[in-house]
Amino acid sequence: MKYKAIICDLDGTLLNENHTISEETKATIKKVVESGIKFVIATGRHHNDAISFKDTLGLDSFLITSNGAKVHDYENKEIISHNIPADLAVDLLKYNYDNRLHKNVYLDEKWYAETPLEEALEFHKESGFYHHITPFQSLIGSEITKFFFICEDEACISELEKQLRKQFQKGLNITLSLGSCLEIMREGVSKASAIEEVLKREGISLDETIAFGDGLNDLEMLSSVGEGFIMGNGSPRLKALLPNNKVIKSNSENGVAKKLQEIFLNNN
Repeated sequence: MKYKAIICDLDGTLLNENHTISEETKATIKKVVESGIKFVIATGRHHNDAISFKDTLGLDSFLITSNGAKVHDYENKEIISHNIPADLAVDLLKYNYDNRLHKNVYLDEKWYAETPLEEALEFHKESGFYHHITPFQSLIGSEITKFFFICEDEACISELEKQLRKQFQKGLNITLSLGSCLEIMREGVSKASAIEEVLKREGISLDETIAFGDGLNDLEMLSSVGEGFIMGNGSPRLKALLPNNKVIKSNSENGVAKKLQEIFLNNN
């Protein structure tokens, strides 16, 4: 089958260990796009953060962010928005969290955190998109695009995941982008749900699409497209859940570029 679209995660996938796009990857994507293939970024990052990578690649495409809670069109206009309703968000804002957790939310155009975390800013140095320090209590009454919690102790994140899944059995999609980062969106929101809407607008089927990812927030995406590739550095849980999906080279080895060259360029 001739593929017509590529959907790609950012962190741990398109971005290397320095959280940048390598020159090889840029050149490869440029050639693939020039051949008429659509390339769409689908990330857990905020729109105002991820757009810098779209611009770096010179992409003329939709942009899927906040794990599918937001989609912007070619002209950077928001066309899909699925926030967590305020009456459900309030329970998460008031929740008694472990003090070791770094607590964050995306609220439409802003990123709020209760305390600074310089290590997190390392991920966003390319875009310059930074958090505003705000107590969660001040956000009560607001719809929230996405909650995310970071802790270097992965056991802490695992315990939080277990507790939240037990308490919130409806209304939320709880997932992991990294072993150290738990993310929460509205129920039904995922990269896969946003991709389906975007592909309909492009007149492209899921079978005509390939995708790349490394985390559990890529699970639905990688299992719904024609072929979903897992990065060599991907989550062991993701690999176990998708045993039939091919594992490719890691992000530090330009795995996405190498696979794109193999599929789209080497036979030309």
